[in-house]
Amino acid sequence: MKYAICNETFLDWPFDRACAAAREYGYTGIEIAPFTLAADARQISAEQRRTVRRQAAAADLEVVGLHWLLAKTTGYHLTTPDAGVRKATAEYLRELARLCRELGGSVLVFGSPQQRNILPGVTPEQAVDHAVEVFTTALPTLEECDVVLALEPLGPAEGNFLNTAESAAQLIERIGSPNCRLHLDTKAMSTEASPIPEIIARYADLLEHFHTNDPNKQGPGFGDLDFVPILAALEEVGYDGWLSVEVFDYTPGPEVLAQKSIDYLQDCARRLAL
Repeated sequence: MKYAICNETFLDWPFDRACAAAREYGYTGIEIAPFTLAADARQISAEQRRTVRRQAAAADLEVVGLHWLLAKTTGYHLTTPDAGVRKATAEYLRELARLCRELGGSVLVFGSPQQRNILPGVTPEQAVDHAVEVFTTALPTLEECDVVLALEPLGPAEGNFLNTAESAAQLIERIGSPNCRLHLDTKAMSTEASPIPEIIARYADLLEHFHTNDPNKQGPGFGDLDFVPILAALEEVGYDGWLSVEVFDYTPGPEVLAQKSIDYLQDCARRLAL
């Protein structure tokens, strides 16, 4: 298993300090939320991009990719009926693909529930059509940059669009590109009717990236979710990508969240090997 952590876990720490700490705790990958670098990805200069990449490399970390793609932005929305906003959103995704490539990453995790929620007056079918349009428009740049857009199902507490792995898989199949695949998140999957290992097995062929967290919004091992069968399912389907720790409740503090999460995941992996 390869272990990564999302950089916003370290709150307002300088990026180089966050990288050094992540590597010290045992992570080998770092996943970046663009808003931690600038409110708009276009404001991240070429020099800043080179600096971020150098700082990750200096800590012996691989940049996995980007997530929280549209968080803290304005003027972008995936499923809006406004064609101008959809066009702007596709163009911004293209810029994020270029940013991801220049930082050394290869995956864009599309969660951003507030910027994809179905708006009043829009039917679910129309929302899917709008999403297909946006993602398809961005595809040429994703292909050029060799970056995969990984669609992230989120539970109903987060939003009202792509609440299940099945709905995300259907959208991915409509787009029909190897540069658009599936991202799974343990907190989100815990809201589904099927057990998490079954979801992993069912959609293994589409699986590109994986977030580990507990339904209590903290890291793996901070709640009741047992990761042994989850890791067993990933191993069974031959998943060899990243296990990336993403938390939403920072109450325990960055050091505790980072250290305990990877310790727990590594312990689960050892138990599987016995």
